[in-house]
Amino acid sequence: MANLLGALIGSAIDRQDGDSGIKGMIIGTVAETAIRALAPVVATYALGWAVQYGIRKGWQALVGDDPVDRDTGRLRPREA
Repeated sequence: MANLLGALIGSAIDRQDGDSGIKGMIIGTVAETAIRALAPVVATYALGWAVQYGIRKGWQALVGDDPVDRDTGRLRPREA
């Protein structure tokens, strides 16, 4: 019952070609399952990136120098 929406959408898309819609139901179910599995991973990555970006911008505002080199995207070595 949880994958019913994906199956119905896949079936409707597959029927536009004149097929029976069974292959579309299977593909829709697999796609919905994959999206449900990947959505938390993508959300976690986005949240982590936002936190790192915020910390970096806060450090830049506090110290006045960005620790990341704009050309390479890597951290600059500390100057002693």
